[in-house]
Amino acid sequence: MTFLSPERLWLLALVPILAGLYVALQWRRRHYAVRFTNLALLQQVAPRRPGWRRHVAAGLFLVMILLMMVGFARPADDVRVPRDRATIMVAVDVSLSMMARDVAPSRFDAAKSAAKQFIRDLPARFNVGVVAFAGSANLVAAPSDDRAAAIASIDQLVLAKRTAIGEAVFTSLQAVRSFDAQARQDPPPAHIVLLSDGDNTTGRSVQEAVTASRGADVPVSTIAFGTPYGTVTIEGETTSVSVNKETLRYLADNTEGHAYEAADAGQLNEVYADIGTSLGYTTEHRDVSARYVGIALLFALAAGGASLAWFSRLP
Repeated sequence: MTFLSPERLWLLALVPILAGLYVALQWRRRHYAVRFTNLALLQQVAPRRPGWRRHVAAGLFLVMILLMMVGFARPADDVRVPRDRATIMVAVDVSLSMMARDVAPSRFDAAKSAAKQFIRDLPARFNVGVVAFAGSANLVAAPSDDRAAAIASIDQLVLAKRTAIGEAVFTSLQAVRSFDAQARQDPPPAHIVLLSDGDNTTGRSVQEAVTASRGADVPVSTIAFGTPYGTVTIEGETTSVSVNKETLRYLADNTEGHAYEAADAGQLNEVYADIGTSLGYTTEHRDVSARYVGIALLFALAAGGASLAWFSRLP
């Protein structure tokens, strides 16, 4: 817990002073009663009562004062507040190697299906954009809260030659920096989710992409689609297209993202949960002094009620 006005906490020093004064007055009262030599008259003017009752109301009153002083210092709790500009970029590999059918019905169809379901499941507070990459990378859906547009852009993807993973990251970062009028100076919190079978065959390197992502403070989580046994047939020639998990893991690990191996489309559903809440929320200090004032009021009512019930007077 923090205090928005901590300088006011010095008032707490008054509580032990008040408690000390109360103890001193009780000692003086008892000392005076002992000096009263007419015990018969003393019994009439000051009949014996259970001693602890006298202290209950006073104790409740002191606790009330303590809580009021704490509330006066404006205590604050950490509260998670949704970040409305939070953005997720989904980058989908559309290279010819994604035709391989070692993931049913194919790497490409599994990746598209998983990406669409992922977008549907994102909380409404997230904006989402889509990048497609093969020999180059293209923004096919600008980041927004329009889920239908993002999903429609995935349905229209077509396969092409080569794979430019580095370019996909750079294009995604550019989309984040162009999110709104203030994004250049104050970019939104963002996360890139990249679906691929892992080979970077053209364009800027994965190392350059790592450097750019780290500089922008944008993690990249990767989902590797494929197995070591994938093949594709292009123009009558069958080629082995083993998934390159190492490249994707390197990209994720060095940008503080997460690396996944998707043997089927359903594993993508785990990605959002592991991205965590740091993207969707920020932590703020919220004044909770009313909480302490409310509790102090309860103690005040308890002190007053006890005093009225036992002594027919307020403390």
